[in-house]
Amino acid sequence: MTNQARPTSPRLLAWAAGLALAAALHAAPVAAQHLRIGLQEDADALDPHVARTFVGRIVFAGLCDKLVDYDAGLRFVPQLATEWQWSEDGKAITFKLRPGMRFHDGEPIDAEAVKFNLTRALTMQGSLRRAELGAVASIDVIDPLTFRMNLREPNPTLLSQLADRSGMIMSPKALRELGTGFATRPVCSGPFRFVERVSQDRIVLEKFDGHWDAANIHIQRVTYRPIPDTTVRFSNLQAGALDMIERLAPNDLGAARTDRRVRVAEIVSLGFQSLLINTNHGPRSETPLGRDPRVREALELSLDRQAINQVAFAGAHAIGNQPMPPGTEYHFADLAVTQRNVARARQLLQEAGVPIPFPIEMQVINSTDAQTVGQIIQSMAREAGFEVRLSSVEFASSRQSQARGDFQIIQIGWSGRMDPDGNYYHNLHSRGPTNDGKYSNPAVDRALEEARSVNDTARRQALYREAAGNVIQDRPRIYLWHPKWIYAHSPRVSGFAPNPDGIIRLRGVRMQ
Repeated sequence: MTNQARPTSPRLLAWAAGLALAAALHAAPVAAQHLRIGLQEDADALDPHVARTFVGRIVFAGLCDKLVDYDAGLRFVPQLATEWQWSEDGKAITFKLRPGMRFHDGEPIDAEAVKFNLTRALTMQGSLRRAELGAVASIDVIDPLTFRMNLREPNPTLLSQLADRSGMIMSPKALRELGTGFATRPVCSGPFRFVERVSQDRIVLEKFDGHWDAANIHIQRVTYRPIPDTTVRFSNLQAGALDMIERLAPNDLGAARTDRRVRVAEIVSLGFQSLLINTNHGPRSETPLGRDPRVREALELSLDRQAINQVAFAGAHAIGNQPMPPGTEYHFADLAVTQRNVARARQLLQEAGVPIPFPIEMQVINSTDAQTVGQIIQSMAREAGFEVRLSSVEFASSRQSQARGDFQIIQIGWSGRMDPDGNYYHNLHSRGPTNDGKYSNPAVDRALEEARSVNDTARRQALYREAAGNVIQDRPRIYLWHPKWIYAHSPRVSGFAPNPDGIIRLRGVRMQ
């Protein structure tokens, strides 16, 4: 009798890969205050003005300070700027900087340096921050520590933009000297300075003793390691090869809570996960999926959001159909989530005159969670008459495909912003910097533009309600769920406090 090899499960292979990586990482001794963080993807360019990835924002939290920040309660707090004051007409805002601050190259952080950065964000070719700062007409340096931003019209979103990459301040000297090479050797203003980067392997930072808040930074060295497989990330944490991981898989949450080697921290996210559909970006949009809203409606009707959440994430997340999550003041409960209706989906495909099964290609990130979701969607959509072909891509490659319009549909997320403008305008305005499907609806554009210029909350709610209604009908994105940020870390790590934006801030964090 011939013995046949038994197939090895993907989870066992991932576990074995995790142990192998753990052994490799343990080969060299780790310093007492060396924090090793496992990320779900690799960051893109380490230049805040052209960066677009969520994990890049995690790295920037250590590398590049912002003018302002916000706490877990979404209240603005000082960072490089200690105070700010709006003019009575809302068309100017004046900032006061901390005295004595230095960049990592020793150059002073002053009002001229801030103006240089903001001007670069507004004028540099390829800047993704231009739209975020679009209301800025001019910047005046009043004295070395004071500057004023003059606006074309009132813009209530500006401060929230300055609490993100638009407000990150880099060394003008390094920007001039390095030019397009700046992202490979970034010189910034944060509590950690750049040491090295090995693509798809690690980004290493070390404490900058000249930082204005160095007394509250206790970690001496931080290494960010991209590990797309959630099982591998978790097994490396359990084995002691990592000290912290972001986006612990909900299916591993029970195991993490009962493992004495692990501590869990979690918080509801401001972001969303969605299916991004190419409706107007190049030749790959010229399909019934891109051109006919009935086909997109049929796709949505084929999906059961609650089942996806339960099967893929043990029900951990909040299902939704809008850019802002339930419980926030810009989520509209009267715009109900569409329930699955396979019969109606098949009827819509017949009305659209497309062949059944109707073939579509969906890109999914090569992470465990994304692959699982893709397979569930593929199975559900098949029952309604779709033939979904899954294309697995590395995260950075998917971003490049989006920017080129080289996709039909991508299952992709958005990490979320504290002001609704960040979730809406970026992704849905016809000139939005991350509107990669090139969706265009003049009514949506008008609502989002006006919402940027009024301070009255009730009026802004009405405008975002109008935009949400149009988007739900047009379906350039099919919103699926709002994730919960789930972190796991070693008991040796203390002082970590999660924030709804998902960014790992290292102020006050220690290694025991």
